[in-house]
Amino acid sequence: MLEALDLCARRGEATLFSGLSFRVPPGRALIVTGANGTGKTTLLRILAGLTLPWSGTLRWRGEAVAPLSPELRHDLLWSGHLPALKDELSAEENLHSLVELAGGRAEPAQVRAALEAVALLPQRALPARVLSQGQRRRIGMARLALLKRPLWLLDEPATALDAAGLALLGLLIGRHLAEGGCVIAATHQPLDLPAAILDALTLT
Repeated sequence: MLEALDLCARRGEATLFSGLSFRVPPGRALIVTGANGTGKTTLLRILAGLTLPWSGTLRWRGEAVAPLSPELRHDLLWSGHLPALKDELSAEENLHSLVELAGGRAEPAQVRAALEAVALLPQRALPARVLSQGQRRRIGMARLALLKRPLWLLDEPATALDAAGLALLGLLIGRHLAEGGCVIAATHQPLDLPAAILDALTLT
């Protein structure tokens, strides 16, 4: 379980949010919404241990965690707003590199299977620079499937995805939750997930 207690975040002299508390147990997703500038990405960065909160406490598996905690970072998978791809590398090479950078390991057959699962196998040898934004986003989705981490933090995961891509994203997240994982996603777009497994947090 991930638990936040009385989190406060500031940007300069402005308070983005304060007194923010929530719990995300295994098998559930917290969907964070709000207008631009309300602190959605900042919240995710705090939860990932990448940014210090102004005040408050973060707990993972019942234990308080500090920024850059190796225990938390070992258990989480961060997906930022923009796909972290190298334009000169192929889709297959990028995926393999992303998995290794996250401390994982995938055999070539596993990489190809993950690309096939997100309908990118025919484009596996193409350099990332010629792929559409939606196809680039699908490489990140394949990364989610290859890295087995209990906590997913997703920043605008639905950006640039078409209807089929949104369905694939929902399938990936749903499978992760069914396996006992936790998801926190900041998004402007609704995700294709059953309401029964979702909790909502709106930043104002």
